[in-house]
Amino acid sequence: MCGRYTLFTPAEELASRFDATFEEPPEPRYNCAPGQSLPVLTNDDPDRFRRFKWGLVPSWADDEGVGNDLINARAETLAEKPSFEAAYERRRCLVPADGFYEWVEEGDAKQPYRVAFADDRPFAMAGLWERWEPSHTQTGLGDFGGGSSAESDGDDAVESFTIVTTEPNDVVADLHHRMAVVLDPDEEATWLHGDVEEAAELLDPSPGDEWEAYPVSTRVNSPANDAPALIEPV
Repeated sequence: MCGRYTLFTPAEELASRFDATFEEPPEPRYNCAPGQSLPVLTNDDPDRFRRFKWGLVPSWADDEGVGNDLINARAETLAEKPSFEAAYERRRCLVPADGFYEWVEEGDAKQPYRVAFADDRPFAMAGLWERWEPSHTQTGLGDFGGGSSAESDGDDAVESFTIVTTEPNDVVADLHHRMAVVLDPDEEATWLHGDVEEAAELLDPSPGDEWEAYPVSTRVNSPANDAPALIEPV
């Protein structure tokens, strides 16, 4: 799975790498966590970084809280799961990162590892996005008929995303049985704008040749910690 990642690449470099602009340049992040508002590039607005909540909330969901269980989406079942099927067809996104964390059981504890390209260059993880609006129901009462209607003013809309995962490459396989789908730069436009068949061809693991993994401080276990020291080897 992918439950934490880093994004500390300078905003200017990110803008150049993805040929996109920021409404507000992001602060360096060393411990991006579910539930947080993080930069993504969507298929309907690929030239502008937007902040979406990590944890997909389908448009038909009764409650925003379902996003807590939908931070990842398995590549093998995107076209089958009701939570992901529509987004897979019509709402794909790029999730920029420059590393991610995995945990390995070592005795009675779990040791976090950071996984990244050896040169710490930024990359795009394949994602899906949704827009969810809470329903405001008014019920008519009295002798003159009744009924209900749902309407949303849009002010409470939640835009959210999930990260697609696949089988691990050789580096990640020693840490976890899943990893994020990391797209090659020349695959990113196809992920955003290609049809489902073309997108499906991209859901394989990134080759492990240029990746490295190293242990980091257990302070990364808490989302409250977010500092450069978290990515230092221990």
